[in-house]
Amino acid sequence: MSVAIITGASKGLGRALGAALAERGWDLVLDARTPTALKEAAGALSAYGTRVEGLPGDVTDAGHRAELVAAARRLGGVDLVVNNASALGAEPLVRLEALPLQGLRRALEVNVVAPLGLVQEALPLLRESAAGTVIDVSSDAAAEAYETWGGYGASKAALDHLSAVLGEEEPELRVYAVDPGDMATDLYAAAVPDDPDPRPAPEDVVPAFLRLIDERPASGRYGAPSLLEGR
Repeated sequence: MSVAIITGASKGLGRALGAALAERGWDLVLDARTPTALKEAAGALSAYGTRVEGLPGDVTDAGHRAELVAAARRLGGVDLVVNNASALGAEPLVRLEALPLQGLRRALEVNVVAPLGLVQEALPLLRESAAGTVIDVSSDAAAEAYETWGGYGASKAALDHLSAVLGEEEPELRVYAVDPGDMATDLYAAAVPDDPDPRPAPEDVVPAFLRLIDERPASGRYGAPSLLEGR
């Protein structure tokens, strides 16, 4: 049985991907900061008949990261780590001249330091897996300059580079930085609360992630729209 750790899994993309994996028979270790929302998500996903552990906590806490990996070990190991939890740095987003430095530090801790810390913790088990995979959820703001997205984009650009280097250092694993594109999530609503344009549901993007997991192309940075072409 395959085992995945997914952070930020109580809603949005994390929950949608968790549901897709649970439907395929994966066992899951889920993280989120809100206990009630995580308990509800874990209960819903366990209805697929798989084992689901929901551990509330903050991914910037090293002890919490160790608990996530320990839970996965009890389920049989770690085949997939999805670093999905993210912080904006300011809600709503602001120009760099007004970006609180503490907010930037928080974005870097959640979006860069914590993912690396979780991978470091899980790396021995990932190496033991026949299909060890890391998926770091990125953003187009990591590669393009959008007004007010500077702090968040800088953190995701750093995450992209960590992903690229990890892929070089761990050639037996698959390491993907994935830009999911626009999605209707609470994170986006907090970033740009006045945006009236409709966005795709996270469930619409999940097939792109499943394609990477199924086909295991070379490690690298991928965009969900291109992965969805021809599906």
